[in-house]
Amino acid sequence: MSSSHATNPPAAATSIPFKRILVANRGEIACRVFRTLNALGIASVAIHHRVEARAKHVRMADQAVEISGETPVAAHLDGRQIIEAALATGADAIHPGYGFLSENAGFAKAVVAAGLTFIGPDAATIALMGDKISARNFAAARGVPVAPSVMPTQDIDAFARDAAAIGFPLLIKAAAGGGGKGMSIVRSASELTQAARLAASEAQRYFGDGRVYAETYVERPRHIEVQVLGDGQGNAIHLFERECSVQRRFQKIIEEAPAANLAPELREAICAAAVRLVAAAKYRNAGTVEFILGADGRFFFLEMNTRLQVEHPVTEMITGLDLVRAQIEIAAGHGLPMAQGAVAQHGHAIECRICAEDPAREFLPETGAVRYLGVPEAEYLRFENALDPGQKITTDFDPMLAKLVVHGPNRDAAIARSIAALKELALLGVTTNIDYLARVLGHPAFRAGDLHTGFVAEHREALVIDQPTPDVLHQALIAAALGFREFHDLAFSVPEPHASIGQWRN
Repeated sequence: MSSSHATNPPAAATSIPFKRILVANRGEIACRVFRTLNALGIASVAIHHRVEARAKHVRMADQAVEISGETPVAAHLDGRQIIEAALATGADAIHPGYGFLSENAGFAKAVVAAGLTFIGPDAATIALMGDKISARNFAAARGVPVAPSVMPTQDIDAFARDAAAIGFPLLIKAAAGGGGKGMSIVRSASELTQAARLAASEAQRYFGDGRVYAETYVERPRHIEVQVLGDGQGNAIHLFERECSVQRRFQKIIEEAPAANLAPELREAICAAAVRLVAAAKYRNAGTVEFILGADGRFFFLEMNTRLQVEHPVTEMITGLDLVRAQIEIAAGHGLPMAQGAVAQHGHAIECRICAEDPAREFLPETGAVRYLGVPEAEYLRFENALDPGQKITTDFDPMLAKLVVHGPNRDAAIARSIAALKELALLGVTTNIDYLARVLGHPAFRAGDLHTGFVAEHREALVIDQPTPDVLHQALIAAALGFREFHDLAFSVPEPHASIGQWRN
């Protein structure tokens, strides 16, 4: 983390009652939380499946507990084991990170029932905002704009008729979903019923809840989200907005703060709507309110994520705040870190998600092993990761491997620095989207801030290039190896006494 863009300095450990915190997560986000715990003088506990016993997040923690499951993901979703681990190690609180159990109301409730502190909102708020339908209804009742929609019924045919009455195009979404699962765009009545059935089936498979709803689909929408903090007493602040429009399969790959080409009055209206919602819900801890923004300037509530976001570092970069520390302080009863008027933004920040996937093959996940990792270093750069040389990259977890976060005095500078950093970043042994991300940042439309959620599809031909042949890859690996001093010395240096003889050889 850079010195000039570092998060706020840690308070004395005595000001926070937690002596030990278990992080119910893994990988780069666990490492990220551990850094703040270490700075605050709070002991840390890691959890891991047996396949992660030597992982970086395990080594970074003060203590580690193995959890079991049929798969690594199943282990990390076993709330009972995780709570038992927290109690066994004497932890006072559990930080859920993001993903896994971070937005599971049952887990949050069980943590509190066990006498521990859940570093996040209360279970009732998670349940309210985790269900997209109840969240939409709550937002609408508080004057937050929502798109015209049709709520689900058990009768898919009746649902399709009501949805068609709104007009096309429509977006079919899972009521309990996220990550693009159970979601599809429908442009005509002829495809509506089938699309609704497929979405309901997918929603049932992924979330155990087959309810779907339909809402007006905004063409070429921008995805704008607002980082918020609430104290649970009805007080809330925003930490400005983030642009998250560059996505593939409804999942973000590049985020930035602040959003590009956003009129000041529109920015103020979006952020105010987010704070209004959070205050009305008496929300506690960090969260994100997400909106869809149309080309006509109309914006609609999309959903609320009741946890820390993957892209939180860009907000930290422009505000200088440590959001994990803020989470811990709020959970400890210290309230909001500052008043709204004291929150200021400086410069521009961009985050690129480094994923093990092949953009030339529709972003299919890739596997392999980390043969070499070369990370650029600069005072304006953060490389959030939990990678080790030799580490196997499997399909056990999400394909995101790391996050490259870069700050600049303005958007143009942040783009230039990000591209330079991506070109310097080397990760050999598994196919990644590193080069693809550099092409996205360098595209004229991105530079101009002409962004929308269909950006990747619209510019596909310009962004995806043919993969090099195996011969070219081998040559590139040899050239890279020759650039490392250790390899060069081993291959070409001549030991004594032979070096003194000259060029003659027996």
